[in-house]
Amino acid sequence: MPPRGNDSRPPLVRHRDQPVVAVLLAGGLLAWGVFHWGLWSTGGAYLDIDRAVPLDYRFNVDINSADWPELMQLPGIGETLARRIVAKRAEQSRFTRVEDLLAVRGIGPKTLQRIEPFLFVESPFGSEAIVVHRSEENTAPQ
Repeated sequence: MPPRGNDSRPPLVRHRDQPVVAVLLAGGLLAWGVFHWGLWSTGGAYLDIDRAVPLDYRFNVDINSADWPELMQLPGIGETLARRIVAKRAEQSRFTRVEDLLAVRGIGPKTLQRIEPFLFVESPFGSEAIVVHRSEENTAPQ
């Protein structure tokens, strides 16, 4: 058995590097302590996602600008039907109402009813156009 004091393996950290390693470990331990103290002082929750207000969002598609992959996201619309919608739009230049989709082969009243909440028709005049709601038509000043 070789003598214990005569170990031929090099040390894990060189003697001159030991103060640097000690300072880095102390700094890391201090940062860890400050982080957990801050966590403890705020009630101990990393992220309070259970109490977050849910976001309200809607998926809406402009039938005059959507490409077929976007139209495929609608319920019950596959690639073939989405491509038919795009082809019909190119044939007649644009849809003026959502109900114009009934002219597309494969879209009937049931399909239109299922996808209608997700559809809209952008005005050809852009966002500057004035939109008159049906309830306002009868009450407009003369």
